[in-house]
Amino acid sequence: MISLKIPEVKIFMAKLLMQEVFDSFLLRDMELITFTNFKISGQFYDDFFSQEELEQRGENRDTLWSDVRAIAFSMIRGNKTPLSFKIVFQLPMESSIKLVQRLAGRIRPEDVGGLYLNIRFEKGELHIITGTAIKTFTLDKTLEQEWDKEVKDFLHRQGILFEE
Repeated sequence: MISLKIPEVKIFMAKLLMQEVFDSFLLRDMELITFTNFKISGQFYDDFFSQEELEQRGENRDTLWSDVRAIAFSMIRGNKTPLSFKIVFQLPMESSIKLVQRLAGRIRPEDVGGLYLNIRFEKGELHIITGTAIKTFTLDKTLEQEWDKEVKDFLHRQGILFEE
């Protein structure tokens, strides 16, 4: 787990809310505090969709950031900065499996509960905190270290500056 400070908050927010940079991440939780507290759980409800819509979606029954980004943008935009917000993203399973496979058998894909990005804005500062969930006990930190490296590489590729 690492915590990265994002010094250019406006640039990051533009990438988060107006570009497709984070669209492939699963949204697990979002909490936004402005004049009131807004919460989005990220839980997917099949019953909301028609059978045709579900067939178009395929096996994907997760809420993606792309599904919620415009809603989040409409809640955040304006002249006033939110008091705080927290967004929890999870790397999709197929991407997690690819990352685990690079570790050459040190951990099994089915033992990975999730690889997470926690984005927190509070008191004018923005931080990204990485997280890993492993279903079995291990002292091996290779997956955590690889995920931390992958996040830094991702941010660098997207032109997002960070401080460790």
